[in-house]
Amino acid sequence: MSSSPTTAPRRTALDALHRSLGATMTDFAGWDMPLRYGSERDEHTAVRTRAGLFDLSHMGEITVTGPGAAALLDHALVGDIGGVRPGRARYTMICREDGGILDDLIVYRLAETEAGSSTCLVVANASNAQVVLDALVERSAGFDAEVRDDRDGYALLAVQGPESPGIVKALTDADLDGLKYYAGLPGTVAGVPALIARTGYTGEDGFELFVNPEHAVELWQALTKAGEGVGLVPCGLSCRDTLRLEAGMPLYGHELSTALTPFDAGLGRVVKFEKSGQPADFVGRTALAEAAARAESAPPRVLVGLVAEGRRVPRAGYPVVADGRVIGEVTSGAPSPTLGRPIAMAYVDATHAAPGTVGVGVDIRGSHEPYEVVALPFYKRRK
Repeated sequence: MSSSPTTAPRRTALDALHRSLGATMTDFAGWDMPLRYGSERDEHTAVRTRAGLFDLSHMGEITVTGPGAAALLDHALVGDIGGVRPGRARYTMICREDGGILDDLIVYRLAETEAGSSTCLVVANASNAQVVLDALVERSAGFDAEVRDDRDGYALLAVQGPESPGIVKALTDADLDGLKYYAGLPGTVAGVPALIARTGYTGEDGFELFVNPEHAVELWQALTKAGEGVGLVPCGLSCRDTLRLEAGMPLYGHELSTALTPFDAGLGRVVKFEKSGQPADFVGRTALAEAAARAESAPPRVLVGLVAEGRRVPRAGYPVVADGRVIGEVTSGAPSPTLGRPIAMAYVDATHAAPGTVGVGVDIRGSHEPYEVVALPFYKRRK
């Protein structure tokens, strides 16, 4: 009896470099990715206090071009992409017809020609990239736009942390002082052509650099050298998760799923029922309008922060309890290097969602550990 063949994980252009640095590698969404290089706590602290360098080349880049590119994305996504100026970016979502979240995305509006053709870069989570690509292709019927799978066309490096502006400035002539959060501009970094974006998933200032994979090693090495004097360290996916958790940022498959609408996730603000000043018709509109009304009148479970009074760490799926009954479920949990205590995000009944609510616990293997309900995020950087 023959066994079904297994597909080997894909490797980024930086794979050999990660291994030379002694990285612990892991299979993440079909990619072999660095989990950590040494201590994930040290990597986390470096990003909070100095700077960290990440390989994010597993993310899913999809380019949408043509005179109807913005109109297609206004139809396919919940956000107002037509209202995004060239050089800016928007956090948004793609939903099913029933309002369930297929993925959360960042859309960069890159360029617009005099003839009215525009180019947008859609960045999807690695685990959902094919789903998003298929949905955009399907939804593009009737629009004067082309949807292109560019996942093999980019490597993505991120420099995150308070020292990141100085590190990148040392390697580019681009106007970083004028580059606002959620903006991007073409330029060169260490002589490498790049889309320089002021975005990230850590709660810190930082940059995401989209480059041709053949330039990835050269750019990594240049960034490493530029950051030597300010404590830049290579960082893996493990600390990226604790950084985004402290910053209260959702992770698809944990805080977001097809079983939830953006309103269920407390992110109804990303849904725009008017786009470019006009009532908009987009995929999922009817279901999302109903979800918005539900959230106002009788909110379902609410996403909250939980901070442990003890030392036991909650994990995704653990029940949240109060008054002897289950009132919710943990979606993400980890020790917080910044707070020095275990933290979690959880969906809980609205009656127990107010910050400061007492008597709430997490069932950790049969033991009800006390937790305090707090407002998200757990951590906010000083600007």
